[in-house]
Amino acid sequence: MKKLWSILRVLSVTASLWAVGLVWTAPALKAAPAPSPVLVNGAGATFPYPIYSKWFDEYHKLHPDIQINYQSIGSGGGIRQVLAGTVDFGATDGPMTDEQLGQAKTKILHFPTVLGGVVPTYNIPGVSQELKFTGDALAGIFLGKITKWNDGELTRANPGVNLPGDDIVVVHRSDGSGTTYVWVDYLSKVSEEWKTKVGKNTSVNWPVGLGGKGNEGVAGLVKQTPNSIGYVELIYAVQNNMPYGSVRNSSGNFIKADLTSVTAAAAAASKEMPDDFRVSITNPAGKNAYPVASFTWLLVPARIEDGEKRKVIVDFLHWMLKDGQKHAEPLAYAPLPKEVVAKETKAISEVK
Repeated sequence: MKKLWSILRVLSVTASLWAVGLVWTAPALKAAPAPSPVLVNGAGATFPYPIYSKWFDEYHKLHPDIQINYQSIGSGGGIRQVLAGTVDFGATDGPMTDEQLGQAKTKILHFPTVLGGVVPTYNIPGVSQELKFTGDALAGIFLGKITKWNDGELTRANPGVNLPGDDIVVVHRSDGSGTTYVWVDYLSKVSEEWKTKVGKNTSVNWPVGLGGKGNEGVAGLVKQTPNSIGYVELIYAVQNNMPYGSVRNSSGNFIKADLTSVTAAAAAASKEMPDDFRVSITNPAGKNAYPVASFTWLLVPARIEDGEKRKVIVDFLHWMLKDGQKHAEPLAYAPLPKEVVAKETKAISEVK
């Protein structure tokens, strides 16, 4: 009985203390806040967008706390934004000029990522054969001098193909574009008239034609416009099931763009790669080399103040050179030559 009274007394005192708020209770445990993801932003070339999308997705799977965002806005936009410091890295298919590099607040490094080809794609009703193009024919078409599909420069290269007498509709990029740079760099090497009248840049004053934004825009215009011709990165022609022609190279052979012929275009250049990696490989020597090919580059500031972002970018560059290259071929890009990978791996140390 005394024991029962003791228990009741304790309960009574405890109730009183609860009432005046004097009983301590352990605070509820709060879950530790999840670390904020590291966001790295880039922008630029549409040419490598399919492979970059794949890479950034695969890298995120390995590092869920890291998100790399990329805007496919064209090489010109990528160069402008990296110069302005509004992105953490840029991307381009045409290397920055000395003048552009001189405008940078900090040194900008070029890192080749993969190789790709730019192809002439066309839409000619009733013509199903694969066409062959000489450099003179392509320069003439884009200069507005060759205006009919049955022009002699085209029929001589395509015996047995019934080319119509319809007007050629030229389609080109409307935005600043590395794909354009590769295309006009090639035309400047095979046509003195193109070189003097138009020249090479990510944006040029086109003599003729309709403009489409991005590789996607050019591909879309060509598909919906009868008797048209344009230029797109190889993967866009493949993905959209668009016909594209072979191009005569410096050895006089008509070569179709594929992994082998694009890799052949880089073979000579890779052995003589300059320290800053800015090199043109259009119209190279080599009987099997596709003549309208290029490296594409990431533009990375040599000095990155944000330590977390710097660590991510450096790690991604190493991953891209080692593991990322295996994703190139399934997307119709050629992986980097081993000599270039070795040289780039050393160059990454310049990022501080």
